[in-house]
Amino acid sequence: MRLLQSTFAPQRIALLGSGRVASQLGPALLKAGHQVVSVWSRTTASAQSLAAELPSAVVSPSLSFASQPPADIYIISVPDAAIEEVLAAARFPVGALVAHTAGALPLSLFEAYPKVRGGVFYPLQTFSPGRMIDWATVPLCIEAADETGQAVLMALGHSLSNLVQPVATLQRQRLHVAAVFASNFTNHLLGISHALLSEANLPFELLAPLLRETVEKAIAAPPFSVQTGPAARRDGPTLARHQAELTAHPAWMSLYKSLSDSIQQQLPPVVPNNETGL
Repeated sequence: MRLLQSTFAPQRIALLGSGRVASQLGPALLKAGHQVVSVWSRTTASAQSLAAELPSAVVSPSLSFASQPPADIYIISVPDAAIEEVLAAARFPVGALVAHTAGALPLSLFEAYPKVRGGVFYPLQTFSPGRMIDWATVPLCIEAADETGQAVLMALGHSLSNLVQPVATLQRQRLHVAAVFASNFTNHLLGISHALLSEANLPFELLAPLLRETVEKAIAAPPFSVQTGPAARRDGPTLARHQAELTAHPAWMSLYKSLSDSIQQQLPPVVPNNETGL
């Protein structure tokens, strides 16, 4: 990975977490010229595995960091549901800059811990084992409780990515919901498509050109404006045939109907012919 910012202060980073995000963030920080000084995880073996990839990183034996290698930034990258538990148990040096990587959690959760300076370092990307991420293309959303912390996290972000910007909590939470629709829900729908094609003994790859064109159109224009398909055409007979095809999958049939209804709700109202003059 090339360094994206020509002048920056290398940071000493302590990683709290060793899962999907941390396991890719750690090596990316190293390549950008930073030093990961320690890795903590609820699973020691997982922490050891990640620390082995990071020269000079030690495995933190506990969440008491005052007696451990000093860090400039402590990044909490654990599942959202565990972040407050980790914050409550951790003992950071007074004045430490501590940032979480969650999209849905507010900056305000740090208010219960006045001895630390809170921040958010949210990478807007999906992370999966075995797939390497090009961090230069990952939008990084930054928020901090003080100007100095904001500047430090922004600089850290710029050392990794070309797409770094401050994003306040309310914007970030709406962004996170939008990302779930764009990524998680889309992937679920693709899973349904894969299953249906498997039942018909057809390869999923048949959909690849369609998927690429759909995504490219949606990026080039407002997605609602380029909606196609039987729901957009208000093609009742085709919608009925499709639902009949899904008889063996009632949950998917219900989802099909809900999505079709949602598409039609976004369409312009139908104007009766006798009002158009046509």
